[in-house]
Amino acid sequence: MRVTRKNDLSLRLLEVFGSVMLHRTTVDAAEDLGVSQPAVSLSIKQLEKQLGFSLFERRSQRLQPTEEARSLFARVEPVLLQLRSVETHVQDLRNGTAGNLRIMATPPLGHSVIPKVLRSYLADRPGVTVEYDVRRMEHVIEEVEVGSADLGLVLGMESHQAVDVRVLQSEQMVAMVPSDHPLAQAEVITPKDCATHGHIGLDQVSRLGVLLRYAFQAHGVPYLPRVIVRYCHTSAVLGSVGMGVAIVDRFTALSMADHSLVVRPFVPEIRVGACLLTRPDTPLSRLASGLVDALEAALVHYSAEGWGDRGQRFST
Repeated sequence: MRVTRKNDLSLRLLEVFGSVMLHRTTVDAAEDLGVSQPAVSLSIKQLEKQLGFSLFERRSQRLQPTEEARSLFARVEPVLLQLRSVETHVQDLRNGTAGNLRIMATPPLGHSVIPKVLRSYLADRPGVTVEYDVRRMEHVIEEVEVGSADLGLVLGMESHQAVDVRVLQSEQMVAMVPSDHPLAQAEVITPKDCATHGHIGLDQVSRLGVLLRYAFQAHGVPYLPRVIVRYCHTSAVLGSVGMGVAIVDRFTALSMADHSLVVRPFVPEIRVGACLLTRPDTPLSRLASGLVDALEAALVHYSAEGWGDRGQRFST
């Protein structure tokens, strides 16, 4: 035989009881709870009726708890503390200052802008935990698609059938050379310059590699890189040791700011978007929306400030 249990005690009445136990006056308890003094008195009477015994005796202006009230409070106080903790957590969730956020990014964004944004974003949100990983684009798309990541951040993706894509900021690709390179003082660097001095290529299976090859073709210059790499960061590292001109996205250039490389505009212009990937028909949490807003603001700021380019600043 199944026994049905019914709890007639109201958490709200117990909360009022707990406040009266702490303050010993209905006036102070009412102020603590943000209700009227008569409401507190009525709640205590209702609770006493449910319990079947008295909770307080009035002595002068203060209420003296009965032995039954002391015994009950010893059991109720931990529950009330936990309830207040839950209320605080709910408020933090509502304000976007608590919770868990899962982010995945490809290396150009994952090693440049996002770490800087996360540092400032989390500084004011001690209740937030971030799971962060930097992977190849196909892995980022997959994790967002199945819901294992709340946000994906990649470069140069206009659309995808499995995820929603939004371009947060579009930036011009740049050329990077050591400060003592013959092209370090050039106004711009072109495919012809790259053919003359040597350059590092990007894998043609990547979108950036395809765009770079098209740029050379548009200028009638053979695309003959000395070395072909998959990632822009690898290209910049090789460029820093004199392997040739590195043609990379602006985000990679930002992450390489301390490697004594000079940044120059690459012409013809190749624009690459920093793209946000989200799961279709799944609204962002307040926490995720807040981070996206912070990231967009950072991208606008870096673009306006010239991305900390060494050498010539140029606008996009």
